[in-house]
Amino acid sequence: MTTVFLSDESITLGNGIEGQPWQVETGNPAHFYQLISARKTVEAAHIYAQTFLPEGVDNPAGVIIVPGSMGVAPSHIRKAELLTEAGIGACIVDPFGARGVSSTVANQAQYSFAASAWDVLAVLQQLAGRGEVDPDRIGAQGHSRGGSAVLSAASLQRIFARKGRLVGVYAAYPWCGQQFLNPDVGRTKVRAVVGDQDEWCLPQQIQGHIQALRLCGSEASLRIFAGAHHSFDRDTPVEMVEDASVAPGAPTIYINDDGSMIHPATGASDPAWTERDLMLYGIKAGYGIRGARIGTSEQFADAFHEDMLSFWKEVLA
Repeated sequence: MTTVFLSDESITLGNGIEGQPWQVETGNPAHFYQLISARKTVEAAHIYAQTFLPEGVDNPAGVIIVPGSMGVAPSHIRKAELLTEAGIGACIVDPFGARGVSSTVANQAQYSFAASAWDVLAVLQQLAGRGEVDPDRIGAQGHSRGGSAVLSAASLQRIFARKGRLVGVYAAYPWCGQQFLNPDVGRTKVRAVVGDQDEWCLPQQIQGHIQALRLCGSEASLRIFAGAHHSFDRDTPVEMVEDASVAPGAPTIYINDDGSMIHPATGASDPAWTERDLMLYGIKAGYGIRGARIGTSEQFADAFHEDMLSFWKEVLA
């Protein structure tokens, strides 16, 4: 499985559109409490991104593409091709390369999920200021860990009340084992998709997250693909990833508006708790397993892309 690290070297899509590399100023919060309640103490960081603009379209809408635990893959570059062919700009984000990470498959604690969410909002703000896409029509699409990032970023918008907002979020097979207690995303439209055979991210947790958004009054929808596995939009056959460390059945971890995490078993919250602390709880409680399948079969990738483009054409119209 190939990982693509973005840098100052431009990538050319299959349709001939050349990427515009740039550096995103972001941060490395240890957890959501530091990000929300002690943001001045967050260590500064940078990551790389590339923007791809459709030909012959003035002031296009744009979609931020956030990869999962294996980093940027050819399947994410394919998304940029499909979006630009539909007249929509795409911005692929590489959260790994500049952080010295090659994969989080075996260890998700190499940098925090709070940092992943902050990356999305940092890209949103800086992309809006670059003048390449319409700043009022920017959405975010995340895959797996990236799906968790775009969902959390959408909820963070309410807490930070920053200028600019995501008009839409497309969360592909997101990990929803960690959610804000109040997940309200305001006017941001949310769509999630997952296969019912997913062994990495529990479909029931995604259902719960989407229902919580609906109860907040948000416009949110979910599609479950019967027979599909994790990352069913890839162009690779289903295979076992032996070193994958997952705990899909562990209880959901909720996060207060101040960023403190709530222990699933006690109901107590503590600003000092890290994501790693409560992930270890899930493992010690017997939910941790090694190995999970990834990939596609039949026509799942085509069905994914049809659903993806339908959502973005409607939201960004």
